[in-house]
Amino acid sequence: MPKRVDHAERRNEIAEALLRVAARRGLHAAGMRDVAAEAGVSLRLVQYYFETKEKLLLYGLQRLAAAFGERVAARLRTAGESGAGPRAVIEALLMTSLPTDEASRTFHLVYTSYAMLSVTDQALADQPFIQNPDAAEDTLTALLRQAQEADLTRPGMDARNEAIGLLAMSAGLGTSVLVGQRSARSAADVLAHHLDRIFSDDGGGAPAQGVR
Repeated sequence: MPKRVDHAERRNEIAEALLRVAARRGLHAAGMRDVAAEAGVSLRLVQYYFETKEKLLLYGLQRLAAAFGERVAARLRTAGESGAGPRAVIEALLMTSLPTDEASRTFHLVYTSYAMLSVTDQALADQPFIQNPDAAEDTLTALLRQAQEADLTRPGMDARNEAIGLLAMSAGLGTSVLVGQRSARSAADVLAHHLDRIFSDDGGGAPAQGVR
């Protein structure tokens, strides 16, 4: 009796191969033939599941974003379960974005490659893989407003602007870690310094788990 093929599993295996190639060489260099070789399957099979390179890229990127969301959620749960305040939860979210292990490094590398490639690839630009690009900003803004309402922040804090700045800073620091300009510990210290500027001396609860 022929073995039943789990098509979802096979699609995921091909997508994971794409992400490995993209993490090493960038999305622009991740051709369908390269992905097939990485996955140990034929080019014809890759084309069967994904008719075009754009469809393959979008599926792989969606899986990458979903995995990132799961890591953020897990870290937020850990911070919340420990009775941490808003600052600790914000730190948990921002620290997940820093490339401190293979998974976060792959996300940062591939996401950056996607951003650059979508500038010149209209097919990617028309179908962004993150369905709600403002989700992280909205979450961070809500946490900052929660802290503000509890008098945990310094006077005059603008929650939306601070959220935008913190996320942009986190992204830039992540890139600086990738290129070897600074260590992940140094990047985490910079983020903590700016959170010190936002929060009052006794506000925000105990710090979340930092970079190991």
